[in-house]
Amino acid sequence: NQRLDDVQGRISTGLKVQGAKDNASIWAIAQAQRAELGALNAVKQSLARATSLADVALSAGDSISDLLNQLKEKVVAAQDVSLSTQSRELYNDDFQALLRAIESAVENAEFDGGNLLNGSISIGIAFLANADATAFITLSAKDLTLSGPIISLSTADSLATTTGAAQALTRLNDSITAVNSALGEIGAKAKQIAAHSNFVVKLTDTLEAGIGNLVDADMAKESARLQALQVQQQLGVQALSIANQGPQILLSLFQR
Repeated sequence: NQRLDDVQGRISTGLKVQGAKDNASIWAIAQAQRAELGALNAVKQSLARATSLADVALSAGDSISDLLNQLKEKVVAAQDVSLSTQSRELYNDDFQALLRAIESAVENAEFDGGNLLNGSISIGIAFLANADATAFITLSAKDLTLSGPIISLSTADSLATTTGAAQALTRLNDSITAVNSALGEIGAKAKQIAAHSNFVVKLTDTLEAGIGNLVDADMAKESARLQALQVQQQLGVQALSIANQGPQILLSLFQR
């Protein structure tokens, strides 16, 4: 009955080492690995947040880059000295609308309260890289606001004159180059984060398998053992029943 209870406990929990009394050394090792596993889950969550922040920033950055390309079309078109005043004003209106769209893209590039593009974060955000919290991966912030260090264009720029259009074109070309470089840096860091995240996932899976090897019960063997013990129990009961009938059989031999 005691052996049956032990087997049923292993089957119901799926564990061959359920506590320290079952196997103190194995249980202690498994507990240490479970703590490591919990820490790695925290790392996975941190890296997932980093991935989301980078993805949002890159999506907004792609939109900003496209808007800058559209701006170049307007600015170059405004270089035409043959344009009428009305046509130049229309180009300038489009130019200002695209600048406002860039502002909107920058301000909306936010995830979980963090924005890598609006200048609110000066040096970047550090994310956990190991279970001991001694290593970090830093996702750099890039200020893509108008009149900033990367996009030198501002709403003060105007295409109302060819001179203004020429000045805007110079700043626009510099801005396009700087934005592409900034997005390239964010993309490279996002790729590093994704690779490290994949490594942490594989490490977590390996730890889970290792813990399972230490403490998980072999359900096929335990099931077979349970059936064998149940048969032994039934045969034991039958043997006792037969033994109990022995004296009665012996007494019946002396009856007349």
